[in-house]
Amino acid sequence: MEKIEKMATSGNEELKPVLITDPEEMRRRLNELRKEGKTVGLVPTMGALHYGHLSLAIAAKNETDVSVVSIFVNPTQFAPGEDFDKYPRTLDADLELLSQLGIDFVFAPSASAMYPAGFDASVHIGGVAKILEGECRPTHFDGVATVVLKLFNIVGPNIAYFGQKDFQQVAVVKKMVADLNVPVEIDMRPIIREKSGLAMSSRNEYLSAEERGQALVLSKALEKAEELIRSGVRDVSALYDEMKRVIETAPSAKIDYIYVADPDSLEEMERVAGNVVILLAVRVGATRLIDNRIVEPQR
Repeated sequence: MEKIEKMATSGNEELKPVLITDPEEMRRRLNELRKEGKTVGLVPTMGALHYGHLSLAIAAKNETDVSVVSIFVNPTQFAPGEDFDKYPRTLDADLELLSQLGIDFVFAPSASAMYPAGFDASVHIGGVAKILEGECRPTHFDGVATVVLKLFNIVGPNIAYFGQKDFQQVAVVKKMVADLNVPVEIDMRPIIREKSGLAMSSRNEYLSAEERGQALVLSKALEKAEELIRSGVRDVSALYDEMKRVIETAPSAKIDYIYVADPDSLEEMERVAGNVVILLAVRVGATRLIDNRIVEPQR
């Protein structure tokens, strides 16, 4: 990633963020700053940062007084047999990137700091967490909701920034915040894509060169669906059929789901009526990728 500084507000000097690994120290430092009237912005990540993460970090830097990026590969959101052990961990490189943006703090706790001996609490969200990723990965969103609530309790952000690529995850976090009266604003920012159209993801590095080319069928299928909706197609089954046709042009692609829903409730639609979100999960070789697009039909 070159010229990262161009993404930030001009005038930022390169300054390494303060790295904190202890939850209580993180809480104490931010409590002191809040007493001075400072606002706090949090970007929760699992590291291996790319431009998508950095766009969120820049928003936090530009819109709040104190910017915090958490880096924690959360074991509780991985099921047995998933890629927890091989998930990329690149803390030094991540710190260098965040230094170029002038981020104030990086919170990078260990698993034992977040889940000490005897820990057995969890947060369970129904509804929006039960479908799609929740059906494919039944324990995933309990792990996500639990760690995000812990981060909110430790950092105490005024605003937390999330990427649209994990659209259902954002819906789950918003539901948790509303149901549990957590005093934080959730700000979802648009997907950042490579020039090819591939949605940026830390898991893209698992793809071979050939698989990266085949992975473009996700964005192409979403583009085709948007084109059809804007041309007047309202029958969701017709959208499914066309997206399936596009995806199946990639020999190694296997569809987990194609889903067209109301963007607020995630209730599945049979006919397009108003704004929709189209969500995909597709395995390309051994790598599972997700993508989505929000479409507002022309009236």
